[in-house]
Amino acid sequence: MLVTVGKTIVAAILISFVSWLSGKRVGLAGFLTALPLTTLLALAFSHLEWADAKQSVEYAKSVFLAVPFSLLFFVPFLFAEKLNLGFWTCYSIGIGLLGIGYFTHSFLGKLL
Repeated sequence: MLVTVGKTIVAAILISFVSWLSGKRVGLAGFLTALPLTTLLALAFSHLEWADAKQSVEYAKSVFLAVPFSLLFFVPFLFAEKLNLGFWTCYSIGIGLLGIGYFTHSFLGKLL
């Protein structure tokens, strides 16, 4: 239980810091967010918890395959000004595109 609380605190601090930083230095916050921070934490936490190298490698490979599909979330934001889309519209469409990306990722993951 203590490990779970520790993991939650570390993740919350990291997310809170980058969110705060976005108001001060947008470029740096964007760069830090683009880093696979969640992946770094999740891979380390998973390996520490399960100590299964094979599972950790499979997890990392799944993340690698998912990265291009996760970028689908940002597509509506790229066209927001041109199409006069508000934040929540872009956000909602991005979530829908992530759903499509997930199913594509799942399908491709079974093939590989």
